[in-house]
Amino acid sequence: MIEVGHAPPRAIIIHPLTSKDNASAAPADLEEAIRLGEALEVTVEDSAIVPVREIRAGEFFGKGKLDDIKAMVNAKEADLVIINTSLAPIQQRNLEKVWNAKVIDRTGMILEIFALRAATKEGKLQVELARQSYERSRLVRTWTHLERQRGGQGFLAGPGETQIESDRRMLDQKIGKIRKEIDQVRRTRELQRTKRQRAPEKVVALVGYTNTGKSTLFNRLTEGGVLEKDMLFATLDTTHRILPLPSGRSAVMSDTVGFISDLPTHLVTAFRATLEEVKEADLILHIRDISDPVTERRKDDVMEILKSLDAGPEHNQPIIEVWNKADVLTAEDRTMFDERAQAMRETETEIPAFLTSAIKRSGLTPLMVGIEAALGASDEALNFIIPPREYAVRAWLHEHGDVVSETTADNGNAIIEVRLPSIEAGIMRARHADLLQG
Repeated sequence: MIEVGHAPPRAIIIHPLTSKDNASAAPADLEEAIRLGEALEVTVEDSAIVPVREIRAGEFFGKGKLDDIKAMVNAKEADLVIINTSLAPIQQRNLEKVWNAKVIDRTGMILEIFALRAATKEGKLQVELARQSYERSRLVRTWTHLERQRGGQGFLAGPGETQIESDRRMLDQKIGKIRKEIDQVRRTRELQRTKRQRAPEKVVALVGYTNTGKSTLFNRLTEGGVLEKDMLFATLDTTHRILPLPSGRSAVMSDTVGFISDLPTHLVTAFRATLEEVKEADLILHIRDISDPVTERRKDDVMEILKSLDAGPEHNQPIIEVWNKADVLTAEDRTMFDERAQAMRETETEIPAFLTSAIKRSGLTPLMVGIEAALGASDEALNFIIPPREYAVRAWLHEHGDVVSETTADNGNAIIEVRLPSIEAGIMRARHADLLQG
């Protein structure tokens, strides 16, 4: 783990550009890596996009690039070099020797950030599991302490176990212990989720690429009090708050960890218990930074992660896109995006979209109306005639449904039109068929 003390490490950030990469997206990718470095609380002294014609098995870069980067490291007196791609363990080891500085790749950087940001017991356990799994995958037979240890006694002693096998066994023991603790936390979370499912409120889950304004929007809609900061992965832990709806009813809003491209597999696995809340939601709000020049690629990254969780449109889960940060757009672009969003809402073949600025509180009223409409899309309209002796049913309908109209007849019967979620509508048909009208 990177030690962050009074003097933060001085870092160089390198974004390799291979022949398979999109050159036009490289500046945005480098900028994201710089933002990740800032989230890691290091001092970014220099950065560069480095073309790579051929990836070398030993050091990743060719001799000329190695020398160029070494000159950058020496000139800036850097302690750390961050390579914005995945490195093999042997490549990381060899680069540290060549540059005489600590080297971490994109996966290692994201793991370090998660370790800094985790606040709850569950978050810390999940990050630690991901870190230990990552370390286990990087045990290679190139380290100086990995010579075979001699076992047994006397002249004919056997070779014993290698140091790498010993290290792997210790890591496996740690991983097993952490998994048991996470299983206990998961059981607690499942109980909490079951209680929420029994409650009348529906669940709205926020998802999105990191730093799209997700937490800011969460606070504007719910008064949630979640940390708002212009930083990647400013918050990691899932938060639930009551979401007041325009009709006076309410839902539960869930804010989850932000997504990112090339999210380490170890993290996806470790955070699965948390992320699985997304697929249990009645509605997903996909928050996008519409001012981001690569917003479409960010969208694809988020949808891919949702797909891996068995969530999203492909699994018949309603979704709304929130095009946030409209305040950053030019007036011309704002008009263009607003018209496009309205057009998407008017067709059944498109995912509905709303243009918003969470920080300026604009576009939130239409969004709230859209959220309530989406939550009620599967509701059924039922008409009841309820005599005074059955007024407990009337009270239940007011508590669990959306009462569209109600009148009282001369004989005291309540004539109610109500919209109910399909499950509750089925329950009422089965239990009170005699009270249904038509």
